[in-house]
Amino acid sequence: MESRSWGRQLRDDMIIREEIIKILDERVQPSVEMHGGIVELKDYSDGIATIFMSGACSGCSSSSLTLHMGIEQLLKHYIPELKSVIGEEDPNSTVDPYYT
Repeated sequence: MESRSWGRQLRDDMIIREEIIKILDERVQPSVEMHGGIVELKDYSDGIATIFMSGACSGCSSSSLTLHMGIEQLLKHYIPELKSVIGEEDPNSTVDPYYT
């Protein structure tokens, strides 16, 4: 008996990486950039995307909420292969995420 995917083909990781980068560049970065933040794809493997958060995003108390309720939900909407998103903050960031 032949296995069926019911019309849904799995895409390779390189294509998914490119799509994640495009979504981050076009839909996410313009919003976080207004607050001095930077988000970039660090890695994608086995359905897990690691997002590097720097600038004002690194150390911001809202970065976890932005990552999981904003970025992760947006990426999952457009990329069905995505299982989860992990955030990695920039340990060398010198940007103060809080306004003075």
